[in-house]
Amino acid sequence: MSDNRQWAREAIRIIEADFQRSADTHLIPLPLPGLPGIELYFKDESSHPTGSLKHRLARSLFLYALCNGWLKPGAPVIEASSGSTAISEAYFARLLGLPFIAVMPATTSQEKIAQIAFYGGKSHLVQDPTQIYAESERLARESGGHFMDQFTYAERATDWRANNNIAESIFQQLRFERYPEPSWLISSPGTGGTTATLGRYVRYRQHCTRVLCADAERSVFFDYYQSGDASLRLDCGSRIEGIGRPRVEASFLPKVIDAMVKVPDALSLAAMHYLAQRLGRRVGGSSGTNLIGALMAAQQMVAAGESGSIVAILCDGGERYATTYYDGQWLAEQGYELTVLIEAVAASVERGEALPASVLRAGI
Repeated sequence: MSDNRQWAREAIRIIEADFQRSADTHLIPLPLPGLPGIELYFKDESSHPTGSLKHRLARSLFLYALCNGWLKPGAPVIEASSGSTAISEAYFARLLGLPFIAVMPATTSQEKIAQIAFYGGKSHLVQDPTQIYAESERLARESGGHFMDQFTYAERATDWRANNNIAESIFQQLRFERYPEPSWLISSPGTGGTTATLGRYVRYRQHCTRVLCADAERSVFFDYYQSGDASLRLDCGSRIEGIGRPRVEASFLPKVIDAMVKVPDALSLAAMHYLAQRLGRRVGGSSGTNLIGALMAAQQMVAAGESGSIVAILCDGGERYATTYYDGQWLAEQGYELTVLIEAVAASVERGEALPASVLRAGI
């Protein structure tokens, strides 16, 4: 057996041992007083060792790269990211003793940059968020390292049939609930890997569950879902960190999605603040996006006289956004006034009132 093969074997053992030491993430119920017959749960991915949904992705990407022979002892790992995937990949790179470089937009929160540094990684910031791919490729080429490329490999690195993926975990945790087969699973798209896993799993297991993808305002995913035009591009990045992309990514598979909505950033942030109040702790902006998607699905079910359960993803904790989404001065500087929208979210949850249709785009 070659030295590289032996090293990869030990690296896989280390990652698998780390997985065995980690418990599963929690499923948290959120009562909806205004939407009777609907039971909403949040899959709390913030309880992973690196604090986000991307911990699952990073583990899968490292195992995929090792089994493909792409990683080598001492060679750096490079990733294009808006922060959370980079934090998780820095964690796994440190486990294996590999250098790690995160290529991220210059607007990435300082809290995320600090967490990458905590795990021994370096942050390479670029002013133009659309250039993170090309810059990652350049760094990998010049350093002799490997560009992990989450946006290409997310959907294929995860075993969507079983092996404790997020979908299997959700169904296991719902076994003793009133509605063990959820009517809807709600996820916002970063790479598209999570919606691909959810959509494939429910089809493979022959569930009637539908998958709703809640997109960010500055993103092409919703428009691609509706038009099928893979050439769509934006010249700016998403303001909801971790979700939304300026181009169509290879891991985004629209045919495994049953419905899609596009949520304005202000409404996502308002829902984030409301959810934080209800849970008694801060959550990230993408969790607000998912709450809006869940409320739209719930309202449709109530209108149709249906009862059932909905599971949305709580992607990460809000401590990473203390100086942005949770800072009043930052919100004011960005032109966000959330008071009225927070009240609208509360009215939807607590009294069943419709969300402001004038600011939503829906394909549900």
